[in-house]
Amino acid sequence: MIKALLGILGVFGAWFIFIFFKDFMKNKNDLENNSWTKLISIGFITDFFDTLGIGAFAPTTALLRGFKQTNDRTLPGTLNVSHTTSVITEAFIFMTVIEVDAVTLVSMLAAATVGAWVGAAVISRFSEKKIQFTMSFALFITGFLMLAGKMGWMPGGGEAIGLTGMKLIIGIIGNFILGALMTAGIGLYAPCMALVYLLGMSAKVAFPIMMGSCAFLMPVASTKFVKEGAYDRKASMGITIGGVIGVIIAAYIVKSLPMETLKWLVMGVIFYTCVSMFMTASKNTETKDRKSA
Repeated sequence: MIKALLGILGVFGAWFIFIFFKDFMKNKNDLENNSWTKLISIGFITDFFDTLGIGAFAPTTALLRGFKQTNDRTLPGTLNVSHTTSVITEAFIFMTVIEVDAVTLVSMLAAATVGAWVGAAVISRFSEKKIQFTMSFALFITGFLMLAGKMGWMPGGGEAIGLTGMKLIIGIIGNFILGALMTAGIGLYAPCMALVYLLGMSAKVAFPIMMGSCAFLMPVASTKFVKEGAYDRKASMGITIGGVIGVIIAAYIVKSLPMETLKWLVMGVIFYTCVSMFMTASKNTETKDRKSA
């Protein structure tokens, strides 16, 4: 089943790469005025930490704007296009080297994909600020529960590589919601780590699930940006080149980490995302639901 899943992902990836490279070569003599060195470096750094579960969009936005490597008009398309190949690479690595129950993996990936597709119309109408505050609070509680388990204050986590029964249903519903929340700008990585941990699965299992979920979502959206020309071609190519290298190096580190160290890493990612999301929500001036705005 996992081989079939990888085959489908491979088709998605090849389709996106063909569209992306075709558009790049067509416009190679009319590229943006930015730096290959800076772009490749940005790709390496952001996708290195993306592979560790930090997420790539926020750091990439900060670095691109800080070094004046693109403009805000093309930023959404650039973020998606530049990281699609790296995320697909992450998914292939972790879905083949980390053991996870096939039924659990396939069902949770499908749930996230469907969630992003059919849930967008509902979630995207909610106030971004309210969602950010809610998610930051939920991540804090999860991080605290993980810390409590590590310190022996209460049991937490587990070593399972799959889910059955009610836990599987909760996992599917949870990943469906997380897929939908991506349409409101909420990253999937840290919440998915939290969901996996709270359901009693091994910390390593989060990596193929969260990266596989994003890998199936991104090619479709990114292809649309490419076809509309709504992205920075040079920035996307530079970040892609550096990003794939960063992914391969970081993946080796994740695969070789002892479980106890990995659990601390996951906990750190969750607390980092919690604080980052809370700070973003605090600065967000949007108070009304989008439906009424």
